Amino acid sequence: MRKSSMLLAAATIGLAATQALAADLPRKAPPAAPPLPPPPTWTGCYIGANVGGIFGRGDAHFDTFEIGSNERSGFTGGGQIGCDYQFAGGWVIGIRNMFNGTSLSRDTTFIDPITLNSVSVDRSVDWFDALTGRIGYAFAPNWLLYGQGGVVWAKASADVTFSDPLGNFLSASIDKTRTGWTAGGGVEWMFARGWSAFLEGNFYDFGDQDRTLFSNNLRFFSPQHCDFGCSFNTRVTAATVLVGVNWRWGGKAPGYGY
Repeated sequence: MRKSSMLLAAATIGLAATQALAADLPRKAPPAAPPLPPPPTWTGCYIGANVGGIFGRGDAHFDTFEIGSNERSGFTGGGQIGCDYQFAGGWVIGIRNMFNGTSLSRDTTFIDPITLNSVSVDRSVDWFDALTGRIGYAFAPNWLLYGQGGVVWAKASADVTFSDPLGNFLSASIDKTRTGWTAGGGVEWMFARGWSAFLEGNFYDFGDQDRTLFSNNLRFFSPQHCDFGCSFNTRVTAATVLVGVNWRWGGKAPGYGY
């Protein structure tokens, strides 16, 4: 009996000592919370593609008579490359070059009711190349509202055909690269890291183009004719509505090293 009491007392003392020792040991710190993901930034460069519609207006006239204006529409598509820089919170500035082909083309025919001579003009815009600067504001972390403007080059052509009731005809072409200006704006959405999509509208003015044409004894709109040359002028403007996607790289949010 005495021996059992001694064993019980020893066990009690050992348990108390273990609890005291455990209380003195430092407790393990809870695991650290994972770092917050870096905020999205528009700083960096990108390359992408776009598609959309193009809506054009063409004016054509000679110095002595008007052929008139017409409106037409077509398809456009191509690619773009550029760079952006985000500063002062949500402000973004950038530069972009976009090259697109188009299917924009339209024919116009004018017939003189007296002589029955006619002139036909086929105008087209084969491609355009727009170099623009833009400024925008990120009104939400993944959304950018922007405006842009700059210079545009376009391959614009006009084929002119004179004809008379006897079957005589004369054709001439005006085909060159025009320089004009462009302005527009849109909204861009960064839907995943490194990827964004945009919707935008732009206006283009490709300027005037002049050329002197000769009818070579084909009397046109008697008594007026172009044997000694007629000044011919064309003017083309257009607007586009585009959707596109960009792949982005190189952007770093301030204070983050990714």
